[in-house]
Parts: sequence; C-alpha cells; structure tokens
Amino acid sequence: MSQQPPSFADIEAAAQRIAGLAVRTPLLEHPVLNDRVGGRALLKAENFQRVGAFKFRGAYNAVSQVDRKQYPGGVVACSSGNHAQGVAAAAALCDMPAVIVMPEDAPKLKVERTRASGAEIVLYDRATGDRFKIATDIAAERGADVVHPFDDPRVMAGQGTVGLELMAQAAEVGAAPDAVLVCTAGGGLLSGVALAVKAARPETTVHSVEPARFDDFARSLAAGERLQNEARSGSICDALLVDQPGVLTFGVATELCGAGIVVTDEEAADAMRFAFLELKLVLEPGGAVALAALLTGKFDAKGKTVVAVLSGGNVDPSLFSQIIGNGAG
Repeated sequence: MSQQPPSFADIEAAAQRIAGLAVRTPLLEHPVLNDRVGGRALLKAENFQRVGAFKFRGAYNAVSQVDRKQYPGGVVACSSGNHAQGVAAAAALCDMPAVIVMPEDAPKLKVERTRASGAEIVLYDRATGDRFKIATDIAAERGADVVHPFDDPRVMAGQGTVGLELMAQAAEVGAAPDAVLVCTAGGGLLSGVALAVKAARPETTVHSVEPARFDDFARSLAAGERLQNEARSGSICDALLVDQPGVLTFGVATELCGAGIVVTDEEAADAMRFAFLELKLVLEPGGAVALAALLTGKFDAKGKTVVAVLSGGNVDPSLFSQIIGNGAG
C-alpha cells in the first residue's frame, strides 16, 4: 500500500469505483437553519449513506482493491462502529472474509449491524487495549490486509468523494461555499474532503470539528505537529475518539485546512435535537458536531455560504430517545 496521500485523480477514480453501490447523498437546505445562522447553510447528509455513515465510501474503495492472492485471509479493520460496518459491508460485496476489532463499549446497534454483514468481531478494552496492534497481529496470523480507518490512501480517496459530490451539488443550486465543516476523528474524511474541495474552489476553507477533550486535530493544527489526546474514552461522540491524527491525514490537513473547531457533548446533543425537531433528521452525536459548530456560532456563518458534513446517523435508540427527550418541553 502506498504511503503517499491520494491525489485528486485518486478521488475521481474512487468515485467511479463506488458508483452504483454508494448512495449519492443529498445536499440539504432549510430556511429554519438559514435563519438561525444568518447565512446559507447546506448539509451533506451522509447519515443517508449505505451503513448509515460516510465510511462505506472509503471502505469499499479500499476493500475492492485488495489483492486476493497476496491476502487470502481477506481484511481486518478496527473501529468503534462506522468503519466497522463499512468494511464488513464492503467485504460481503467483494465476497471476502472480514475481522473487525471493536471496543467493548461500542454502541450495541453498531456491533449488531457489523455482525449482520457477516464479519467476525473481536472485542477489546478501549481504555487499556491497543486496537491497531490487535488488528495487525490478527492480519499477520491470517494473511489479511489491514484497512486502516483513516490513515490509508485508499480510504482517504473514498472519503474524498464526499467533497467531490458536495461541490458539484452546491454548484447545481448556485452556491459557492465559503467554508466546509467536517466531523473529524483521525482525519480520513477531513483530508479527503479538503483535497476535493480545494481542487474545485481553492478559496473555500475546510475546518475540522471535534468533541471537547478529543480535539487532537485542532490542537495539532495549531501546534504544527501531531499531538495526542490524554483520554481514550468519555464522550458521547464515540465515532470521533482516536488517540491522534493520522500521519497522512495530518500532512494533507496541514497544507489545506484552516483552524479546527471544538464543541462540547452538550452542544452535539443540542444539534441532534435541532436536526430531529426542525430538520427531521436522525444523527449520531459524532455525526452532529459540524452542525453544532454552526448552531453555536463557533463558526460564524453570518452572510456566508457554509456546508456542514453530517457524517453519520448510527445512534442507539435508547441514547437517541434520552437526548431528544431531555430537550422536550
């Protein structure tokens, strides 16, 4: 596997590879949101994507390119849920075995959906275990290829198709985005989107959005070097909890992205309530942080055109009802 980040041509090739399998998700606009933020807000609804999150794009782009002779054991991945579901679904479509390393505290819904696609699941303790070591050990034992959740050029190129689509869709409705806000963990989506967006419109800024205490990308961009989070767990935004930015993803983001944005769990929950009550959308906490950046004004959208990527909607029903119910009345 190449240790160089993907090119724009790689993203275009990924778009061809996933065509007909991945959903071309809508770019939504609602007057209530526009009035709330004082600008034109467009939402790239990846909660409507296959497996309920953007992750299917990168997973299929990677899995479909695995050399079957070199890796007869199929693929191994580690994920709290969305990448897990994406790789499991992609492996099933490609008729190859998949092993997914998941934390013991992963949302039940994500574990069940991953298993339903036929993947074997290996659980680990998020607070004490090293998921990448577990995954690489399994891959070595079984002769499988590791599909990294973000620091893999095949994955990054697949996620970049989100940016390719949203810029084309914005042009279709006469919008020229001033900024794109991206829910961020290790940076696969962020870097892929940045590559595509900057190729289409260099003056558009791209910003990471992360939960508080897990803002390694924002801090790393400010410091000019990859920094780690002290905590490994402790946020409702389970999809966005990683130790530090990827090597490849951080390199791209350093060149192409603006300052990172940080929101609290409470602000993410408020964004979930707004999405449900006003926009009739179901988002998971990690998939709502870019919207939260708009709603809180942490990104000032007044007089601007801004796209927020809604990265996923895989939330456990019990947590969702609790969050929505807390805002009732």
